[in-house]
Amino acid sequence: MGNSVKKDEMKNVEIMIGRVLQIGVYISAFVIIVGILLWVFKGTGYNSDLLPKDFGTIWSGVLGLRAYAVVMFGIFLLILTPVLRVIVSIYAFAKENDRMYVWITTLVLVILIFGMVIGYAGK
Repeated sequence: MGNSVKKDEMKNVEIMIGRVLQIGVYISAFVIIVGILLWVFKGTGYNSDLLPKDFGTIWSGVLGLRAYAVVMFGIFLLILTPVLRVIVSIYAFAKENDRMYVWITTLVLVILIFGMVIGYAGK
């Protein structure tokens, strides 16, 4: 009986993780398509030598509906989706009281964040 409940919980967690990945990909694809349409109809929104490279500039470009910034934001969302999956996995393992995998997955998240910070600092 208890094993069946645990299998149902794991199945629900797997469905939830799958939904997170689907929604992340759909949202990022939508944003990228909007950016491409803006690019087709309005151009990049920037001079070729002044393309935004940091998050603050990209965000202000998104608010100004500049095509290049919108596409870059969509790509950022696509990159962020697997990170969100790791966060949901930590929650799932915590719900299962599986401390070892909570620690391992948390370590993976820290490594991901550390890698992104190093990548951003190195540009």
